[in-house]
Amino acid sequence: MIEQFFSLYLKIFFMMTPFFVLSLFLTMSKNLTKPEKKQVILKLSIAVMVAGLVFLLFGKYIFSLFGITLDAFKIGAGTVLFLSALDMIRGGNDVENSEARGSDFSRNDFAVVPLAIPSVVGPGMIGILMVMGAEMSGPVDTVLVIFSLLAAVLSLAGVLFISNKLQHLMGKQGLEILPKITGLFVSAIGAQIIFSGIQGFFNL
Repeated sequence: MIEQFFSLYLKIFFMMTPFFVLSLFLTMSKNLTKPEKKQVILKLSIAVMVAGLVFLLFGKYIFSLFGITLDAFKIGAGTVLFLSALDMIRGGNDVENSEARGSDFSRNDFAVVPLAIPSVVGPGMIGILMVMGAEMSGPVDTVLVIFSLLAAVLSLAGVLFISNKLQHLMGKQGLEILPKITGLFVSAIGAQIIFSGIQGFFNL
């Protein structure tokens, strides 16, 4: 069970793209005081946890409503996840664009949008949470996944709390490399979800 917990935890944590979010947070919070940064992190954590629970617990009802099979969703979600990972590996202008939009957000208004949604709770995380929710087979599985989600959210908050120290330790170049490394892991998870969906769809 411990091994399953860590497996779920790592999947969710990488889906949050923590190092990209770290870069984004450092850019958008550079003019904030320490108490304001803590407030942003608290708002972010609550928003991510609430949104994550919604997709985790009610995803299967969305499947039922639209007549989507789990295998079909796995293929679709895995594809989106893989494409998102390619964007992370190639690098993008999201951080720079967010900095340019900084004047559009007053102080810590960016905690929920765009930091929590869609930067943390993006298509990849939504997809994997809905898949996990649909695969939960009982209360033990449900509790295990919820605690994995909570642990991932707390880990992300911890990373952001020490963001200044990490920035000093890794430097700007290090922060640019880490999202690419995360992208490699995310692409592997996306490919695995696609193959799992194909296997179930064709009853292999």
